[in-house]
Amino acid sequence: MEAVGTVQDSANGSTLRFRAKRDAILAAAAQAINEQSAKGMTFADVAQRVGLNTTSVTYYFKRKEDLAAACFEYTLEQLHLMLEDAMKQPTPQQRVARYLAINMDRLARIQRGEATSFAVLSDLRAMEEPVRGRLMTGWRDVFRRTRALWGPGETRAETDLNGARAHVLLENTFWLPIWLVRYDPDQFDRVQQRLMAVFSQGIAPSGAAWAPARIDLDPDEAEPGREAFLLAATRLINELGYRGASVQKIASQLNVTKGSFYHHLDAKDDLVIACYKRSLDTIANAQRLTGLESGSYWQQLSSVISTLLDIQFSERGPLMRTTALSGLPRSVRSAMVDRSNRIARRYAGMMTDGIAEGSIRPIDPLIAAQALMALQNAAFDMRKWASTMPRERAIAFYASTVCFGLFDNRVLAL
Repeated sequence: MEAVGTVQDSANGSTLRFRAKRDAILAAAAQAINEQSAKGMTFADVAQRVGLNTTSVTYYFKRKEDLAAACFEYTLEQLHLMLEDAMKQPTPQQRVARYLAINMDRLARIQRGEATSFAVLSDLRAMEEPVRGRLMTGWRDVFRRTRALWGPGETRAETDLNGARAHVLLENTFWLPIWLVRYDPDQFDRVQQRLMAVFSQGIAPSGAAWAPARIDLDPDEAEPGREAFLLAATRLINELGYRGASVQKIASQLNVTKGSFYHHLDAKDDLVIACYKRSLDTIANAQRLTGLESGSYWQQLSSVISTLLDIQFSERGPLMRTTALSGLPRSVRSAMVDRSNRIARRYAGMMTDGIAEGSIRPIDPLIAAQALMALQNAAFDMRKWASTMPRERAIAFYASTVCFGLFDNRVLAL
């Protein structure tokens, strides 16, 4: 019996060491994916982060695609566990609050070095079949479980609205690590409370109506061919990521040759920068033009949101997702993030003035601005959802998640 016990103990020890090393590789790979995208991740980089050689990594994962898929599957598993925990609460508001609390606790533990980040899911569509199909099925299951936090919709409109709420909540989950680094860990509880206040009641004051004015952005048509090129490239990069959208694929979208690509731009990095600049210029232009109009700050803010969502849901769109930045050189990426932060601060300034004016609910404008950036950034993914209903309804439903909060049904009457 003693010999059997010794063999069993040895086997258990080997299993634990195998799992520990595999978990370490997954954590390092997730970090690499978040920094460089799934296609940019390499075995050599992951091995270096863990302190192994490349051959040791291939013992656990034969192909790079297998490692990336395992990272994404782990993220999906963790989301399922968080949602399962949140669903134990009795009301939608308590479930969302619990889900946010779990995420904030996870990020606090990462800050303290007690946990590791998991891979963001922006590269799922860039994976090859059949892995892509399996992962997308997993993501749709996560989406449905998130939507279930609000319970079953009694009408199609309620189901549509809950779908918008679920998507914005999940996107904020992925956006949190981007801006939470600006706060000390002892401020995380405060951030959680302020963000939940936005989720609960929104930024609009009680009784405010949804009646935005669409802004005419008057796009520059000096180079219509280049504009079409950037638009097609933006769509493809949003779907496949920086490394997944090859020059050949972009050219094929427009039925032109690769040579035409280099007529417009010198290199692929230049393309991403141009696409991102086009998107940021569009947002900044909307902010600037609405500031020239009369009306309250609530009116101005709702008009900017409505205009940009219309672009995201229409053929004129989309705007570039920030996830496209992961493949760019650090210096370029930093410059683009700085520009994005200036846009967020401008939103915060509008909210601050609106609070003083009384047309915006007293909320933390810096935190509310980040929730708005998450909404704006993610709307591209909801084009199919938006296409199933009148455009104005889709815009109102999606905007309501931040404007009126995740539990207010006034837009159902629109």
